[in-house]
Amino acid sequence: MQNKNLNVPIAIVSIAVPVLVAILFLMPHPNYQPGFDVRILPLFHAILNSATAVLLAASLYFIKNGHKKAHKVANLSAVGLSAVFLLSYVTYHFLASSTLFGDMDHNGVVDAAEKAAVGGTRYFYYFVLLTHIFLAAIIIPFVLFSLLRAFQGDDARHRRISRITWPMWFYVAVTGVIVYIMISPYY
Repeated sequence: MQNKNLNVPIAIVSIAVPVLVAILFLMPHPNYQPGFDVRILPLFHAILNSATAVLLAASLYFIKNGHKKAHKVANLSAVGLSAVFLLSYVTYHFLASSTLFGDMDHNGVVDAAEKAAVGGTRYFYYFVLLTHIFLAAIIIPFVLFSLLRAFQGDDARHRRISRITWPMWFYVAVTGVIVYIMISPYY
């Protein structure tokens, strides 16, 4: 992998994934029953995000303490969990309609009384959600280039990009859990 230029494939994947997820949200949901209750998937996503955050924290600890092999295993595991998350997330949003924060009667509309009931918490929720979505969309090339530089043995460039990648990825993992906890009463 030392001499391979993977910039174009990384760019394609980095653009294709967010575009496909955005299209998914615009598509009508099929009337399809997958054979299991898809409402379990948001909890599964929160578990995956929690595990990813723990692995990322462990990865940082390992590299700061000179445990390169453990650092590599933690990061590859985090990438694996993130890939599983993405597939499950796409599946969930393809099969289920969106849940609205504050929709206490589950009618798909947040009326004035429901908005008043959640109060200012709505603003915090939407801030966390929007920053989570934005960073989740842009984190892909950072993760892929961090991995590429590590596999190429380009430690200086790996460290430089990972100083940007790690905090963003950690934020996305942690805020994924926060978003789930905040919206779970409305599922």
